Amino acid sequence: MVSTPLAPSSHPLAEYVHRLESGQALLKDTPENVVEVVGILKSYGVVLDAYSRNLIYFAEHQFLKLFPFFKYFNGDVTLSKLLKFWWHDRINYEYAEYTMRSMLWHGGNGLDEYLDTDEFKDRADRAIRAKVRGNPFMQGLNALFPDFLPEQVRQSCYYSGLGQFWRVMSDMFIALSDRYDRGEIKSIPQVVQHILDGLVADANRPITFSVEIDGETYDIIPKSVGLTFLVDTAVPYVESIFFRGAPFPGTVSYNAQAFQIPAEQSDFTYGALYADPLPIGGAGIPPTQLMQDMRHFLPDYLHEVYRKGKRQEDDLRVQICQSFQKSMFCVTTAALQGLAPHPLNTTDIEQRQANRAFLEQWMNRFVTSRLEIVNQ
Repeated sequence: MVSTPLAPSSHPLAEYVHRLESGQALLKDTPENVVEVVGILKSYGVVLDAYSRNLIYFAEHQFLKLFPFFKYFNGDVTLSKLLKFWWHDRINYEYAEYTMRSMLWHGGNGLDEYLDTDEFKDRADRAIRAKVRGNPFMQGLNALFPDFLPEQVRQSCYYSGLGQFWRVMSDMFIALSDRYDRGEIKSIPQVVQHILDGLVADANRPITFSVEIDGETYDIIPKSVGLTFLVDTAVPYVESIFFRGAPFPGTVSYNAQAFQIPAEQSDFTYGALYADPLPIGGAGIPPTQLMQDMRHFLPDYLHEVYRKGKRQEDDLRVQICQSFQKSMFCVTTAALQGLAPHPLNTTDIEQRQANRAFLEQWMNRFVTSRLEIVNQ
């Protein structure tokens, strides 16, 4: 029996639907794009390593500390590090916290759902009681404001969850760079495949969280809850950070009468795939901190590309942001390939129709993104 060929898509972004169906990525496969994507992901991987370690350290060792003055020092407080901190010659861990709070606010999937369960409340309450034991001030605070400390525990769960997610992504991006250096990565589809393989390999990696108080371990998110890397951290991260995000102060009006911010969180389009790189470097724009961090770890071959630009290094953060967006469309491609109802290279007509509907639904969200701009 001869299968009926699938008609061309009529979606405004049909080109990208067909590109994904043919095994290509959302980003064009060019030598220049490969250099930019691999190079920026190498830098990003180094930064994520630092972010991940600090987030996990804070969750485990600064648990319910109301004034964690040295939370960015990972337990190693020295005069040298303190001077570098004051001089801002350091990793901007504030951006990691900004990302964590964005995920906490948007929520989604298993981690968000678990934090609303009675099991979590019981486990958090036991840890809180142990932490405030012998501390009249904290006991009084907990009695007066019974929701305050549980909310801090929820936040700690997101510190740890994001830290564990970034741990996997950091290792994945560093491995990608190593393969590129060995000549194994030469195209954008190979970049996407590397990311997809990494996501699949760690898909069922457990997400857990526990703290030690007075020599006793308290499981806040035990393994028995069943939270995993892909569904419960990676997917909410893509939704919260790639797509929704939050409006940057100074770029839109927060005045309710101005109607410049959607009333529904689900309508937000301030994520990494939509953001204009030009404001990067301006006051109050959180990604500036990420771009500043990545500039310190650019591989020489990518730094040389930027130096050859029209403005050379005068707009380095903007160039880094543009490369970063390209890389995020590659990560998004890998996510779409992994989430598609059927393999995108299937020849079964019904499966191809299901994939087509899936891709077109996602393309609706890309219409106002920078997808076409990064491909110019």
